[in-house]
Parts: sequence; structure tokens; C-alpha cells
Amino acid sequence: MTDVPSASVHPTAEVEAGAEIGAGTRIWHLTHVRSTARIGADCTIGRNVFVDAGVTIGDRVKVQNNVSVYHGVTLEDEVFVGPSAVFTNDLNPRAQNPDWKVTPTLVRTGASIGANATIVCGNEIGEFALVAAGAVVTRDVQPYQLVAGNPARHLGWVNRNGEVVARGDEQLPAGVLEER
Repeated sequence: MTDVPSASVHPTAEVEAGAEIGAGTRIWHLTHVRSTARIGADCTIGRNVFVDAGVTIGDRVKVQNNVSVYHGVTLEDEVFVGPSAVFTNDLNPRAQNPDWKVTPTLVRTGASIGANATIVCGNEIGEFALVAAGAVVTRDVQPYQLVAGNPARHLGWVNRNGEVVARGDEQLPAGVLEER
């Protein structure tokens, strides 16, 4: 076990030297946090999670079991990532590619990603958006937007609490941004 002051790291977890772990963060069984990863304060990182080098995870984030957060992914504050969700970081994957480059993905504050969702790299998930379980995100998701399916399609809008406030409307309903 790596010594991470003011965080709780399970003895089976591996936190490489150079990783930054914020105060109050809990890292569970069999998790691997690579060097140069940054995990903020008061996060919960579930069982069998992989946090790659260079990843940034904000404060009060919850990453459920069996998630791999690859290089190029940024999770802002208060993001929820459901069990077995998948992030990619390569638009043209090949076993051997000397020109390989990371394609970044950004998940904005308060967004939620459901279990078994796939987030294709190069996309942005907007603030407080909700990606349904099993969805495959192939394009940007707007703030407060609810998307589902393969590929993920617009289903409606949610408020900051994740409650559906409109279905099928193509425009964000007035007042949603003011709801707290």
C-alpha cells in the first residue's frame, strides 16, 4: 500500500509514486492509480478501477466499480461514473501505430454517466447532463441533456438533481438552469 496522507487507500490498491490524492478520498480494492494522475478531495474510487497517468478527477467525484479512466480523460467536480462504464482515448485504434495520439474527453461538473455506458473519445459531456445506462456517446452531450441508446440520442432534459424535467424537447426548458 502506498502512503497517501488524509486519504483512505485499501491495502490491495496500487497508487504509484507521483499520483496526487486529495483529502478524504477513498480508494477501494484492486484499484490502480498511475503516476501523474490527480484525484481531488472527497472522492470515492470503487473496486477494480484504473486511473491512468495524466488523468484529472475533480472533487467529490464517484467512480463505481470496474471503470477504466484512460489518459486524456478529465472528470470535473461532482461527476458520477456508473459501474463498468468505458472511456476511450483513441479514435483510430491499432495494436501498432507509431503516430498514435490521445484524443481527450471532458466530463463537466455534475454530469452522470450510467452503468455500462461507452464514451467515445473527443466528446464533451456537459454540466449536469445524464447519460443513460448502456448508452454509446459518439458526439457532444449538452448541459442538462438526457441521452440514451446506441448511438446516444436526445431523450429530454434533466435538472441538477438528475430528475427528468422534459422529454423530447429539442431546446432546454426555461428555468432549468435556475433550479437548485
